[in-house]
Amino acid sequence: MCLSPAAVVTAAGMSRRMGQWKPLLPLGSETVLERTVSSLLQGGAERVVVVTGYRGAEADALVQRRFGAAVRCVHNPDYACSDMLRSVQIGVAALPDCSGFYLLPGDMPFVSPETIGSLFHHWQRHPCDVVFPVAQGRRKHPPFLSARLIPAVLHYDGEDGLRGLWLRLEGHMESLETADPGVLVDLDTPEDYQRWKRRFEAYGTDQ
Repeated sequence: MCLSPAAVVTAAGMSRRMGQWKPLLPLGSETVLERTVSSLLQGGAERVVVVTGYRGAEADALVQRRFGAAVRCVHNPDYACSDMLRSVQIGVAALPDCSGFYLLPGDMPFVSPETIGSLFHHWQRHPCDVVFPVAQGRRKHPPFLSARLIPAVLHYDGEDGLRGLWLRLEGHMESLETADPGVLVDLDTPEDYQRWKRRFEAYGTDQ
């Protein structure tokens, strides 16, 4: 039996650069976090694990109200002093049985469901450890990781956090070119948010 893909969304941070808490910032009738999770579910992820930290109870209430059993929240108690790798490991430890999983920061709401689905389909055709979307010559999120990497992710304690893990996996990765502008957009600053919010509200994400 071929298991379905799952996903881990990291949303534990304090949004210091933004000055407002990013997960609940509005985008049309949704929030940033809702749209990020929706894209993964629409793209084929059967279950999504959201790793919370700062204001975790609010994020948990939001996703449970919107998505129900399709989404599970787990808490990173060290969110104020740990790096993204720690949140990734907490999320991966909570994954259900799956063929593999997407990894997407919670502040990247514009990745298209088509891009998400294409990564899994590429992995099915070209089995490997990781498939990264590539845009403008650079690897971007969300990568799709084979489930066989779960032990390696959970036990990695090397230098440079998540970047160090990618370096260790170099040579076991596939790349998938994409023209999806959503893989280039993470909402780090108020200027980022206002610019992309205006674009989204005026045109949607296909413009």
